[in-house]
Amino acid sequence: MKRHVAVSVVYLCLALMPAMVFAQASITGVVKDSSGAVLPGVTIEAASPALIEKARSTVSDGSGQYQIIQLAPGTYTVTFT
Repeated sequence: MKRHVAVSVVYLCLALMPAMVFAQASITGVVKDSSGAVLPGVTIEAASPALIEKARSTVSDGSGQYQIIQLAPGTYTVTFT
C-alpha cells in the first residue's frame, strides 16, 4: 500500500511539472529609436503586483536586446528610460 501511494505521488508531481514550468514567463525584445537604430544601455523595468519585489529591471545590451525572466503570471507595466 505504501509503495502504491509513493508511486501515485511521483506521478502527480510529474503531471504537475509542466504547469509549474509554464507558470513562469519572460519579457524580451530589442530597444530601437524612431529611426530604427538600436539603443544600448536603456533601463527596462517591468512592474506588477504579481511580483514580490514589485518590479524587476535590466539594461539593454550592445545590440539593444533585453530580457527579464522568471516572471509570475500577471499584468505588467513596462517602462524604458
